[in-house]
This record gives sequence, C-alpha cells and structure tokens, in this order.
Amino acid sequence: MAAAGLAAGALREAGSLRFGDFVLKSGRASPVYIDLRGLVSHPRLLRQVADLLFQAAKDAGVQYDCVCGVPYTALPLATVICAEKQVPMLIRRKEAKDYGTKRLVEGTINPGETCLIIEDVVTSGSSVLETAEVLRKEGLKVTDAVVLLDREQGGKDRLEECGIHLHSVCTLSGVLEILQQKGEVSVEMVEKVKKFIQGNVFEPVAQNGPAPVKKLCKELSFSARADLPGVHPTAARLLALMEKKQTNLCFSADVTSSKELLQLAATLGPSICILKTHIDILNDYTQEVVKELRTLAERHEFLIFEDRKFADIGNTVKRQYEGGVFRIASWSDIINAHVVPGSGVVKGLKEAGLPLQRGCLLIAEMSSQGSLITAEYTKAAVQMAEDNSDFVFGFISTSRVSNKPEFLHLTPGVQLQTGGDNLGQKYLSPKEVIGEKGSDIIIVGRGILSASDRLQEAEKYRKAAWESYLSRLGIHAED
Repeated sequence: MAAAGLAAGALREAGSLRFGDFVLKSGRASPVYIDLRGLVSHPRLLRQVADLLFQAAKDAGVQYDCVCGVPYTALPLATVICAEKQVPMLIRRKEAKDYGTKRLVEGTINPGETCLIIEDVVTSGSSVLETAEVLRKEGLKVTDAVVLLDREQGGKDRLEECGIHLHSVCTLSGVLEILQQKGEVSVEMVEKVKKFIQGNVFEPVAQNGPAPVKKLCKELSFSARADLPGVHPTAARLLALMEKKQTNLCFSADVTSSKELLQLAATLGPSICILKTHIDILNDYTQEVVKELRTLAERHEFLIFEDRKFADIGNTVKRQYEGGVFRIASWSDIINAHVVPGSGVVKGLKEAGLPLQRGCLLIAEMSSQGSLITAEYTKAAVQMAEDNSDFVFGFISTSRVSNKPEFLHLTPGVQLQTGGDNLGQKYLSPKEVIGEKGSDIIIVGRGILSASDRLQEAEKYRKAAWESYLSRLGIHAED
C-alpha cells in the first residue's frame, strides 16, 4: 500500500522507528522502539503524516464534526488537520486547571456532535479510551479513531469492544515488510519483532454486545499494565518489580525502633514490593536511618511508602513533604493524601514530588468501622486522581474504585483470618481483597509483626495474595 510506504519512510526519516535492544519504562526488553514526538522538528514530515491520517479517515468513510488529538504527541497532528482541512478541533487536557474554567476539554463543544480521535501509535488502546471517556462526558459522540501505526498488540480489538472503530494508516508488521524489502532491516530482526508482538498482546474478552467505556475490556497482568502508554513511572517500576518478584505484598513496618525497622527491611525485603513506614513514630530517627533504608530498598527491589496522609492546604503540605526534620520527598518513593482539602493538597505535593519522580496515592476508602467517607467522596477522589495522573498513580481503598488499568489499588486491613480489633479496624482476607474486590496490593502490618516467625508469616501472605492475583487472571498457581 502506498500510504504504508509513505508512513514507513516518514518514520525512518524522523528517527521515530528504531530497531535494536531497548528497555521500556517498565523494565521490559524490546527489540523495537517507536517515538513520534520528534516529528514536530520535521515540518514536512509532520504535514505528510497528518495528510495520511486525514486520508485514512476519508477512505474509511468516517463522518465527523471535529477532531481531538490524544495528548500530547498527536496534538500537533490534529492541529495540522484542523488548519489545513478546515476541521474544528478540540484539545483534551491531561489534567484540569485549578483556576479559570477548570475544563478538561478546550474549544467549542456542541453536545451531540461526533468527534474523531487522532492518535500516533496504538498498543493497548488505553490512551484512546481515556480521551473518548472525557469527550463523551462532554456530550460528544465518539465512534472512530484514526492512528498512524497500529502495533497489533490487541488495541484495535479492545477499542472495538468499547464501541470505537480503529482505522490505521499502517501496521507494525506491514512497516516491517516494507523495510525488509528495501533492505533497511534484517530478516532476523523482523522475526524478532514479530515474536515480541505475539508474546505481548492485550487480548479482549469476548462479550455479547458493545462494552461500555468504563468497563475494563480485559484483566491485564501487572507486566502488561507496566507497559501501558499512560502509566506513571513509579507505577511502571512497581508493577514490573511485582511481576519479577511475584509479590503484591506491602509490609506496614509500624515499629518505634530504627534498628528493628532496618532489620525488618533486610529480612522481609525479598518478599515484599513495598515497605510502608510511619517515620514519625520512630523514637530514634536520624537521616542515616533513611539512607540505610534506601540502600536496602535498592538491594531487595522494593519501594518505600511513607504513610503520612497529608491533609492540609497546598503550601503547608509542600513544606511538610520537602522540608522539616524528615525531608520525606528526598527518600520516599510514594506518599498518600486525603482529598478533604481539595485539589490544592495534590498541587502542593506535586510541586515538590514531581521533579523527583515521586508518586502519590489518594485515600479513596478506609477500612475502619464507622468511616465517614461516602460514595460521592470516593468519586471525587477518583476524579482528582484522573486530573493529576502525572503525579497520582493510585488509591488507598478497600476495593477497586477505578477501572483504568494505569491506576493501582492498595488495601490495608488484611489478615489471613478475617475479623476485627477493639479499635474499629475491620480485616479482610487476601482472597477477598485481591480476588473479589479487585485490589492489586495487600497492606499487612500486625498480621506479620505479631508472628513468632515474621519471614515465614510474610511468605504466607505473599503467596496468598499472589495466588489470588493469578486466579483473577485465570491462571492456576504452580505447586
């Protein structure tokens, strides 16, 4: 196909398609790397690709009133189509402003009109679905998306299940064939890439009738979620190490001695994905303690989560996070916050944490009896997370509160035996939390700390949680 040939040439000329040995942000090795962000430095190629996208939609007979590019790489492509083809354009923000109109979609919105989504590359289809959801909330119809390159890893089928027809200028296998014929890529590399594609497909679940956008079209593995285009770097690291170590156990190290904290980190490190601290309950805290804790985290590959539960105005939480005695931002990979103060609490934390590539969890639900958190409160927490997905990557909750696979869910109050204590804490089992309520990570403290053999007990929790996760995927754990 002529269009595919032009697309392949544009990708190679712009340096957007490379073959070799690359490490994705999830840590997974890949023989191919695709990045179209550099197209903006090549005006001729940018215009050529925009023309190919417009023609693909025209050839497919797509009817639409406006276009919207998936942020951020597809925005300039949509802009060229808008200017040269005289098609109205909408801009979807990744996060809402906390001033002015506070809108997620900019431009003239006419509810009932049909918007065509423009995308550069589709892998799982997740970014297109996110954009479609935002547009549909504004009253727009979204039935089609056009993409330059379909990586053929299941995105087209997932979008189809969610009511969106994907039209591609070219596919990765098609580009490979063209480049092989031109002698620009070896037969061995073509086979290597094809094998990689086949082993990393996001398969949809067969359903009767169209699936709504809010529904997860497939229960993805942790490693597959780590590779999603919109996943936060901290979430990608966490998901990758969870898969590598086969653990979705977060240990809550609620101890008052620095020596005991470090001993627990050294002993339980291989069994956990996260070590959760309450650093302000240590009776002998020093900066040397957190330096040693970071060394252990790197050695045993777990992340550190300071359970600070920030809940003040933006300026105050920023100072609490980056300064004071504890200087939390300098050593903790993850923090959490209540959403009671409004978006300012996230904005303040983000100013300190984003430059350090830290991540934040929002408290959407609590496991304590008599909690005042309502359904509306939880809904507001989810919206705040979506508006700040460059910093927030998940939730503290008792169940899955968002169907977006980029967000992780961590659940406290977990013990092997269900029940409660005399202070209002309610306990659920790993099977209930992971298998039935859809959470990703169990948080366990007293269940391990009270055991005579803490490592043995931690392993029991790790295995129970991991087997529940495998069962959720439809995989039977090996004996």
